Amino acid sequence: MYAFEELAESRIREAMERGDFDDLPGMGRPLCLEEDDFVPEEMRMACKILKNAGYIPPEVELRRDIAAVESALAAEKDDAARRKTLKKLRCLFLRLDQSHCRQASLLLQREYYEKVVGKL
Repeated sequence: MYAFEELAESRIREAMERGDFDDLPGMGRPLCLEEDDFVPEEMRMACKILKNAGYIPPEVELRRDIAAVESALAAEKDDAARRKTLKKLRCLFLRLDQSHCRQASLLLQREYYEKVVGKL
């Protein structure tokens, strides 16, 4: 894979040297990152309104909580506190699995859990 990345980078550098990227439409203007091409057109306005109102989908909020607990687990020194944090992490994964947004893979969770426990 490294050779492919190196080839792509060299071709991009060559194109830049030739000036292939000069005078492209939108050059010098910031990218519009608000557009979400993966959201169906008929739902974009509703999603934008929810986003502007500060709504966060439950799955995203759960994943943020999981990331925060993972960071806390990595920094934890005390074994009793580590076990308590690990229980909280398991509960969050269970909530994510039971959410109707998207079913989390129990197999992936088990593998992840075993890796975390192995590092402890």
